[in-house]
Amino acid sequence: LACQWLRAIGAEVIGTVGSEAKVEVARAAGCNHVIVYTKEDFAARTRELTGGLGVHVAYDSVGKDTFDGSLACLAPRGTLVGFGNASGKPPMFDPMRLAAGSFFLTRAVLGHYTATREDLLASAGAFLERVVDGSIGVRPPARFPLSEAAAAHTSLASRATIGSTILV
Repeated sequence: LACQWLRAIGAEVIGTVGSEAKVEVARAAGCNHVIVYTKEDFAARTRELTGGLGVHVAYDSVGKDTFDGSLACLAPRGTLVGFGNASGKPPMFDPMRLAAGSFFLTRAVLGHYTATREDLLASAGAFLERVVDGSIGVRPPARFPLSEAAAAHTSLASRATIGSTILV
């Protein structure tokens, strides 16, 4: 969803994925460039794609395995937005590392952005406008019967899933 939204507002989107199987999914979601971070140094490739500058914002949903690389992708005064921990919590780090480029670091939590009814309605309205205008398409969730909850967790843990996963 984020890649689609970013592309819709005119951003050049460099996406990272954990496997070759997800490359075309990322391209279809609007990524201009896709890097398989488990096979390639995504920070070095990002620097190459940006002519050495780096990116203004890096959104990191993976956590432990990608935090250092995401930080290394930033342009001066860039922002790293952590919002997930698919591989575990990022390691503790020395905040002085942010001085390398006057970087900003934030850990976004949806509830802080939708804490009031007004914020929730504004956020939902902005999202639904993008769905209605076609700039964001919503992928149907992967469905697992409740009796296969263990398989669903295995699929999530191995990062084989794409999008939401629900138990029915």
